[in-house]
Amino acid sequence: MQTNFDTDQLADANTARSNEILRSCVHCGFCTATCPTYKVLGDELDSPRGRIYLIKDMLENAKVPDAKTVKHIDRCLSCLSCMTTCPSGVHYMHLVDHAREYIEQHYKRRWDERALRWLMARVLPYPERFRLALKGAKLARPFRKLIPDARMRAMLEMAPARLPHRSQNDRPQTFAAQNNRQKRVALLVGCAQRALNTDINDATIRLLRRHGCDVVIPRDVGCCGALTHHMGMTDKSHAMAAANIRALVVELDGAGLDAVVINTSGCGTTVKDYGHMFRNGPLAADAARISLLAKDISELMGEIGLVDATHAEPLRVAYHAACSLQHGQQVRSQPKDLLKGAGFQVVEPRYGHICCGSAGTYNLMQPEISAQLKTRKVATLEALNPEVVSAGNIGCMMQIGSGSGIPITHTVELLDWATGGPKPPSLQNVNRPACHC
Repeated sequence: MQTNFDTDQLADANTARSNEILRSCVHCGFCTATCPTYKVLGDELDSPRGRIYLIKDMLENAKVPDAKTVKHIDRCLSCLSCMTTCPSGVHYMHLVDHAREYIEQHYKRRWDERALRWLMARVLPYPERFRLALKGAKLARPFRKLIPDARMRAMLEMAPARLPHRSQNDRPQTFAAQNNRQKRVALLVGCAQRALNTDINDATIRLLRRHGCDVVIPRDVGCCGALTHHMGMTDKSHAMAAANIRALVVELDGAGLDAVVINTSGCGTTVKDYGHMFRNGPLAADAARISLLAKDISELMGEIGLVDATHAEPLRVAYHAACSLQHGQQVRSQPKDLLKGAGFQVVEPRYGHICCGSAGTYNLMQPEISAQLKTRKVATLEALNPEVVSAGNIGCMMQIGSGSGIPITHTVELLDWATGGPKPPSLQNVNRPACHC
């Protein structure tokens, strides 16, 4: 694609990067075949190719974004399926992130949108605030039909029926390896996950310790910055990310780290991009070091290999590939291989590359489109007649779980169970029928 940025525009690092990305696009349209919003809405401007044209026009002409451009950029899930599909290697993620930052800086949203985004940015990344908000949402949920705004109704419906107790494992500390120590790893315990499901981190710690890892929960590590980053709030997201980088470097330069382990794939995609986010600042070298160490739990366990994976029942597991894992990090085979190696029967849904509609805060900000994608995803999973659905991202788990009665659990919980840990709580009432063959 031909571009016409002037020299002054290209002096800005983000614009220069967007120019590179735009020039790599050849208009082929392969991306439209795998774009969830294009499939649902059928509008060229709700495809990656259409959005690329809008972004190019906005950035190149230094326009104040108009409502039409903002609407179509806001509708993007950032599922990154287009990046997997693109034969030209167009790095759409960096382009749409820049577009969102530009919109945040130059476009004045309606008061209710500003209020909603302000609320999410100041609640969701903070576990205690989020926990308090979920308690309030649970109390207000019986009255949700009286609320006219679909986004507010979606927030109330997000609250689980029961909030888990706080896990003491999430506080800063070090867990020693149970067997011969192979690695020392830092575990990022997340933010929303700590309020919604504490079993995931607990299972991760048990699994890693059982496989020879010292597990460090570092001090002063909080939200990875993904939520505010994808809303274009660069100052807030970079402040969170910078705090994490500094805290992790303390561990890296102290007793050392072999990996930074992440069990929420949306966070993993962002942490792996820290090197790019801070490429032109004083934290560039440290950010690059942390990005290189970042691994999804399935990546690390794939390297280590499962030991004595004989303890679980051979359930039929429908594996849901989170977009941030399969597209954002290009991690595809490891979770399935691990589950198969643990004795589970793994099945995959049709159109597994299509997003479930969770996408961070998307299910809250775009509830109608999100609901359509959820319905499609649940139908393809239920068609497999699984005994459990497995996923590697808390957002996907909440989204799918709200639309299906099939138990859903994190992949790491199944691996923990298979190697000697407790049966996942979501499976306590799942019993396989006795075989009379």
